[in-house]
Amino acid sequence: MTLPFFPPDLFDGERDALLDIVENIGSAPEQKFILGAHTARFEEVIRDSVGAADAIACGSGTAALSLVLRAMDVGPGDEVIVPAFGCAPLAAAPAMLGAVPVFADVDPWTMVADPAEIERLISPRTKVIMPAHMFSVMADMPAIRAIADDAGVRLLEDSAVAQGGVLGGTPAGMWGDAGVYSFVQVKTFGMPGEGGMVVTADPGLGAVVRMLRNHGQDGRTRFVHHRIGYNSRFDEIMAAFQLHRFATLPQRLERRARIGEYYTERFSELAGCGVLAPPPVSDGRCYYVYSLLAERRDALRDHLAAQGIGSHVYYPAALPRQPAFAPYASGGSWPAADLAARRTLAIPIYPHLTDAQVEHIADAVCRFAKES
Repeated sequence: MTLPFFPPDLFDGERDALLDIVENIGSAPEQKFILGAHTARFEEVIRDSVGAADAIACGSGTAALSLVLRAMDVGPGDEVIVPAFGCAPLAAAPAMLGAVPVFADVDPWTMVADPAEIERLISPRTKVIMPAHMFSVMADMPAIRAIADDAGVRLLEDSAVAQGGVLGGTPAGMWGDAGVYSFVQVKTFGMPGEGGMVVTADPGLGAVVRMLRNHGQDGRTRFVHHRIGYNSRFDEIMAAFQLHRFATLPQRLERRARIGEYYTERFSELAGCGVLAPPPVSDGRCYYVYSLLAERRDALRDHLAAQGIGSHVYYPAALPRQPAFAPYASGGSWPAADLAARRTLAIPIYPHLTDAQVEHIADAVCRFAKES
């Protein structure tokens, strides 16, 4: 049995639909391949599904972060508080605008930003707090929202990996002044290309993001540029494909949740064996990635590989330890983020897995932990 970490054919069974979409758009009289009717409809569907005032499709989840920060007038001299553990765009997006990413240490178990650390780092220069949901756990958004409100700063929710997650009755992406989603192929609502989305309850903020994604144009008069913007537009073929896939998103999310809950139940017996599963919280789950914390991570990875099971390390170094962000990390200490970087190992959780395959993966992890 060979089980790769990434599904071998992510869009198996949907090729005919994709080919039909390509043919239909290619033969349409208007020949519009970006920001057309399909993109507008896709934005409406996402907007309505989370209760946003506006949803703006753009070139990627990374671009979505940059667009919102620009729309929030983040620039030189500003500080943006970001988690010390996560993907590079968390720090790169503010840094590319001349702002300073300020790294908040994470909770050592959930690996999401610790609200107490965020509150400690608030300064007169703080412009935005940008928490990120990680793996299968959402950040403590009620606490972080309260901190942002008390400090009078903006809150940008990096919900790129958490589409479909709900915390306290509020969908991921809707706790902040704005939230972002990513549609890169391995995400919970992935597609065969790059793409992202900004959602917001603030129509004014949404209007600025909408201009910035298309060279600063307002969509009414072409070649009139109200702001200096980006080329971060959405592909019509991908929008049509996402509309096709949206109908089955609940089933795919449910399958991920069933697998994740099974893993958590099986791994609860490993206390004291050097392998920890994510905490068994009842709210705020999204099951994008199921990541273990293993004291002997490399040995566990070798053991799984010998059983034909793929795994993946997210992420091998905390953000302040990355060479690109060294200028922002002088004198800091992030022990939980460093520990997470040494111990995290993600195991397969995609919906394509059969029950027998999921059991095989869980058996292999448990066998390693108990025999080590």
